[in-house]
Amino acid sequence: QEHLVESGGGSVQAGGSLRLSCEASGYAISNACVGWFRQPPGKGREGVAHIHGGSGYIYYADSVKGRFTISRDTAKNAVYLQMNSLKTEDTGTYYCASDYGVCRTTMRVDWYETWGQGTQVTVSS
Repeated sequence: QEHLVESGGGSVQAGGSLRLSCEASGYAISNACVGWFRQPPGKGREGVAHIHGGSGYIYYADSVKGRFTISRDTAKNAVYLQMNSLKTEDTGTYYCASDYGVCRTTMRVDWYETWGQGTQVTVSS
């Protein structure tokens, strides 16, 4: 059974950094598009970035370009999100999710079949 577990969330001041990890089990990320979504308090879930575990194709939402970096380690079957220059508006619950196909040029919640439980990121001013 496919399973995703996120870790690495926490509280940080604006301008700081955090690194999120997503460990996959039950399938190989080299055959999937693995993405990070976030859900700010009281708002809907939005795509942040995704990467194809095999091809390495990457997409970033405009709001995080130049600040966030997504990467993968196929040996560890894991995907990471390095978040730098964090802003208060980056606050939310961050979810890892898998789409068992190619990565598309945008992100939609309903394209992703497997989701992690989420990890909280809080950025204070």
